[in-house]
Amino acid sequence: MEAKIQVGQCSICFHLSADAVCDICRSPNRDNQTLCVVADSRDVIALEKTREYKGKYHVLGGLISPMDGIGPEQLNISPLVHRVNKESIQEVIMAISPSIEGDTTTLYVGQLLKPFAKVTRIAFGLPMGGDLEYADEVTLARALEGRRELE
Repeated sequence: MEAKIQVGQCSICFHLSADAVCDICRSPNRDNQTLCVVADSRDVIALEKTREYKGKYHVLGGLISPMDGIGPEQLNISPLVHRVNKESIQEVIMAISPSIEGDTTTLYVGQLLKPFAKVTRIAFGLPMGGDLEYADEVTLARALEGRRELE
């Protein structure tokens, strides 16, 4: 109960935080030119566990879902557009899970941000140890789309 009272949202990125500004937004060691957009704070935690991403985040607070009565106005999209427009952000990485709602949100937000920064999307495909024969068609199609040259 006490944690619920103490934890709020970061005023910059909307990630869970006990302070007005979260540790990630306050950190001078983070890349200020790269912004990763996620649906919720669990996604920030998952990406941080990889220790691969060094930029900052923006938490939308959900996905666009007209069937559930969730439109862009219910999400943290306006603050995101304002942030990308005002800060020196070079790339926005859309790290939203693939689904109808996720794809809709990614496309909508991506169109709003394209005038201000390069917008990319994380690649999707087969998990490590997964067999091609058990993968569904959409996963295989995404894996082919997200292919890149061998280094």
